[in-house]
Amino acid sequence: MHEMSLMEALVDLAEEEARKADASRISVVRLAVGALSHVDPESLRFCFDAVARGSMCEGAQFDLVAVPGAGWCLDCGKEVAIGERFGPCPDCNGFHVQMTRGDDFRLLELEVV
Repeated sequence: MHEMSLMEALVDLAEEEARKADASRISVVRLAVGALSHVDPESLRFCFDAVARGSMCEGAQFDLVAVPGAGWCLDCGKEVAIGERFGPCPDCNGFHVQMTRGDDFRLLELEVV
C-alpha cells in the first residue's frame, strides 16, 4: 500500500511547514488527487488518520480535491476527458492521446493554528 508512505511524507512536509510558521497545530490539510494518479482516495483517508495520530496533524480536517483525467488527442486535435492513461480517445478511438491532467498528487493548502 503506497498510500501509507505517501501520507507519511505528507505529514512530515505539513509539520515542517507548520513549524516554519511557528504554529502549534494543523487544522486543515487539502490535497489534489488526480483520477489517473494510481492512488485510492479512501486508502489515503485511512492512512492519513493513522499517520496523523500523535502529530501536529492529529484531528485535522483532511480534504481531497478530485482532478479529472484529460488528454490532448493528436488525431482529433482537441482536449478530451480520459479515464485511463493509455486508453483510446473517447471521440475518435485513436490511441495518440497525451495526458494533460489527472496525475496530480499535490498539497494545495494547509491551515495552521
